Amino acid sequence: MSIDFGLSEEQLALRDLAHDFAQNEIRPVAAQHDQTGEYPWTVLAKAHEVGLLNTHIAGENGGIGLGAMDGMVIAEELAWGCSGIGTAMEANGLAQQPVILGGSVALKGRYLTPMTESRARPSMCAYAVTEPGAGSDVQGLKTTAVKRGDKWVLNGTKMWITNAGVADWFFVVAVTDPAKLARGGMTAFVVESSWPGVSVGKKEYNMGQRCSDTRGLTFEDVEVPEENVVGQVGDGWKLAMAAFDYTRPAVSNSAIGVARAAMEHAMQYATERKAFGQPIANHQAIQFMLADMATEVDAGRLLCWKAAWMKDNGQRNTKEAAMAKAFCADVVMKTTTNAVQIYGGYGYSQEYPVEKLMRDAKIFQIYEGTSQIQRIIIARELLVRNR
Repeated sequence: MSIDFGLSEEQLALRDLAHDFAQNEIRPVAAQHDQTGEYPWTVLAKAHEVGLLNTHIAGENGGIGLGAMDGMVIAEELAWGCSGIGTAMEANGLAQQPVILGGSVALKGRYLTPMTESRARPSMCAYAVTEPGAGSDVQGLKTTAVKRGDKWVLNGTKMWITNAGVADWFFVVAVTDPAKLARGGMTAFVVESSWPGVSVGKKEYNMGQRCSDTRGLTFEDVEVPEENVVGQVGDGWKLAMAAFDYTRPAVSNSAIGVARAAMEHAMQYATERKAFGQPIANHQAIQFMLADMATEVDAGRLLCWKAAWMKDNGQRNTKEAAMAKAFCADVVMKTTTNAVQIYGGYGYSQEYPVEKLMRDAKIFQIYEGTSQIQRIIIARELLVRNR
């Protein structure tokens, strides 16, 4: 039995395409979008044109049907360019994944196929599960859907929804049987942003990833047709969580992309900045920081690749995806913080790139499940497997 840590020729080509795109289209405008918070429509349109947007949609819906491992190499490079712009792009994949997994043929045709078609402004979507009082706490979910005739009537509020202000449709999870909740009492729906009763809140100006559009959503007596149920009634929470086994490795590898960018900046600066008569890269204290960065970036990438490889090979990867998410989120926070430290006072200034990277890094310990929740998942999976 052989073990191969290399990428295929096709994956190497994908990586080169994504890296060149990040270098030429994302990095030149990253600081501008960070300062203004403007949504990166121009970049997204170019990404759609070259095939870097909506990459997991299958061929029957007009997509190229890339696997989880393919997504890894793209996600790292896009985040290396700017994780705010990368998140705007990758948010489509999170909303699409439950529909890919559980949607009917008709539902996929109605909502996924248009996302692969050429248009002046790419079609965007959003994953709407988190609420003001319920993120990791499923028991706190308050949004409800009540069956009335051949429609479901949706009421409630969602919060911290990425792409909310630009989405054409939302993947929404609502309580349909309060007595069951996560055990079959929640149902998933595709809800169009233009429907009566759907309202979008103000843009949140966050610490980092500022051009990623984050807002609240309110549903007031929104009528959702029966055909817009994703999967079966009661499958909502299961579909919402199943999507993370696909997306958490990609988000984790995005963290590695940010960490790698910070490490590269720190290495370059350390060879140029002099202290005590020599480049600071010659001092052991700096060398140890750089060595830890390189070790942890490589270790994190391997965790991501393993989780993705398992998913592509039909294996349960919930534990491995959580391991990748917890580890890489901590790595990117540590690496960017140390990069700022290596830059010293310059690192604290917006005139230098590592300040932005440190701000962008923090969200990786929060979104798509906090680092604490990932550890709960890891422990639960370990104990279940042990029994």
